[in-house]
Amino acid sequence: MSDVASILKIQNRGLKVGTVSPMDQVLWRTHLLEASLIGYTLFLAFVIDRLHHYLRKLITLRKTSSTSREEVEKLQMENRSLREKEDKSSSEMKKLQREIAKLNESMKKLKSETEEHERKASVAEAHVNALQKQSEELLLEYDRLLEDNQILQTQLLSRG
Repeated sequence: MSDVASILKIQNRGLKVGTVSPMDQVLWRTHLLEASLIGYTLFLAFVIDRLHHYLRKLITLRKTSSTSREEVEKLQMENRSLREKEDKSSSEMKKLQREIAKLNESMKKLKSETEEHERKASVAEAHVNALQKQSEELLLEYDRLLEDNQILQTQLLSRG
C-alpha cells in the first residue's frame, strides 16, 4: 500500500508541475516494481497454499483408495471361501457380488479423482514455475534500469 501511495504521490506531483523529474521517474518505477513483486509473491503464496491443500487431498484420496482396495480384496477372498463352502445360499453370494461391484466403481471413481487432482497439481506447479521465471525476468529488468539510472546520473554529474 505504501508503494501504491508513493506512486500516486509521484503522479500527482507530475500533474501539478507538468513534468516528472528523472529521479521521480526512477522512484515511480522502483515503487511499481516493488508493488508488482509483492503482488507476485502473494499470488505465489496463494498458489503454493492451494497446491499444499490439493496434495493433502490427494494423500487422503490415496489412503481411501488403498482402504477400498483392501476391502475389495477382502471381499473377493470371502467370495472364494463362499464358493468353496456349499452351505451358503446363492442370495448371499449375489449380495457380496453387488458390494464388490459398488466398491470397484468407487475405486474407479477415486482413481479418476486422484488423476484429476494430480493433473491440477501439475498445472499449478507449472504456473508457479512460470511466475517464478517472470519474477526473475522482472528483477533482471530492474537491475538493468538501476544500471541505466547510474549511468545517466554519472553523465549528468559529469556535464554539471
